[in-house]
Amino acid sequence: MTQINTPLPDLRCQLGEGPFWDQSNATLYWVDIIGKAAFGWHPASNHLQTWQFDKLISAIVPRTQGGFLLALHDELAFFDPASEKLTAFVAPDKDHVQNRSNEARVDPMGRFWHGTMQNNIGPNGEDVAITGHSGTLNRVDADGTVTRFAANVGITNTLLWSADGTKMFFGDTLANRMDVYDFDMKTGTASNPRLFCSVEGRGGMDGSAMDCDGYIWNARYGASCLIRFDPTGEVDRIIDLPVTNPTSCVFGGPDMTTLFITSAAAGTSGERPLEGAVLSIETGIAGAPCHAFAG
Repeated sequence: MTQINTPLPDLRCQLGEGPFWDQSNATLYWVDIIGKAAFGWHPASNHLQTWQFDKLISAIVPRTQGGFLLALHDELAFFDPASEKLTAFVAPDKDHVQNRSNEARVDPMGRFWHGTMQNNIGPNGEDVAITGHSGTLNRVDADGTVTRFAANVGITNTLLWSADGTKMFFGDTLANRMDVYDFDMKTGTASNPRLFCSVEGRGGMDGSAMDCDGYIWNARYGASCLIRFDPTGEVDRIIDLPVTNPTSCVFGGPDMTTLFITSAAAGTSGERPLEGAVLSIETGIAGAPCHAFAG
């Protein structure tokens, strides 16, 4: 049985998301989308930083030039944690005013991939029904150039690249599928999408992490579990969790073998005490590293 740890026992997120492990300073970053907050936690010292914003925030990733790139409700912005100053960068999905940022990851070349969805969060954090598939997937280069790769997506989730750089993985929760693309790492071009995996009856496909063996660990929103898929897309194992809505995961820790898992308290009964907590498990398997934004 997998040992589930709760490294931050007192912290709960309404919609925890976007975990990022920064190897350069051994710090875990993540966000609370509904709570409009971002966090940085240094496990060795147990130091926790919290930053509050005026907009929904779905991602915080370090920049190679210092500071962070944030995916806010309707735009990307640079953030200086020392001054807490925000500087507008680009709005990749400005042609869809009904959308909000959702999934985001940086590829190994430092390009930021930004997925959106129809906004399902009201002004007071309440649920808003999703009525269409208006989400998009966009690549943002270091200079701010935006290239669109997908449209008509329900809920963008999971962005991963294989260790050899020849494959990209991207999913649509509403379509209940994760696709694999041929990927050209030099040009940042994804093509030839085909089905990688689809599982019925185990909640909604959410965010994922990849280990060094090419297996994908996928958070299953609403199903209280992770599913580990093998490189062919078959279910390898299911790990039960003490939260209803795990949202995403990332490998980190001194040996990159700790899997950190974010979760959401929103929409739950509150009867399970760890709803919205950050969880961790020791996998014994090293995971793929995160990458800073090159811009």
